[in-house]
Amino acid sequence: MKLTKFTHACVRLEKNRQVLVIDPGTFSETEDALNGAHAVLITHEHTDHFDVPAVAGALRDNTDLQVHAPASVASRLKEKAGDDDGRIHVVEPGSSFEAAGFAIRSFGGQHALIHPHIPLVANIGYLVDENVYHPGDSFVVPDGVSVRTLLVPIHAPWSKVGEVVDFVIGVRAPKAYPVHDALLNELGRGIVEGHLTRLGARYGTSYERLAPLESVEV
Repeated sequence: MKLTKFTHACVRLEKNRQVLVIDPGTFSETEDALNGAHAVLITHEHTDHFDVPAVAGALRDNTDLQVHAPASVASRLKEKAGDDDGRIHVVEPGSSFEAAGFAIRSFGGQHALIHPHIPLVANIGYLVDENVYHPGDSFVVPDGVSVRTLLVPIHAPWSKVGEVVDFVIGVRAPKAYPVHDALLNELGRGIVEGHLTRLGARYGTSYERLAPLESVEV
């Protein structure tokens, strides 16, 4: 399948003329990402992963579009989009379903802790076609599967570099690409990616940078 990275946390997957978009948020080029999409997966409710007006507008404009998300996201989206004709689906952890011809498995359930004074929200990680894993805002390692392509949140208010490295080591996917990187400048990115490249290789993971709107076959 073809994987296209957008700014920050959003990716677009294409296979057999079907398009699946994960986490079209306000930091990303949401209109481009959602153009012609058949299904959308949303990991959690934070705006850098979930652009409410953009996704609601896409639902209104594209009557074939299906959206899968945690209950809190689905509720907000139904309120904003109005009558969804049953096209907004609630996802629970540990479930399996099909979206636009892609086989999906869900993992996790909770956003990583930012601070004890900041409430936790639901977060779902998605494994697509037993290949691409997007963890959202968590370092949940999917159990019982072998991930082939890992999307790594390389920088976040809820993480540190050591945790990012341990996540890559824990999953041990052959390939890894960055997401959740909009808050890094080039100096900071170089430090994080240097560790991921060097230490990931020891455990069989080849880390590769993808720029916004760059694509790769996975």
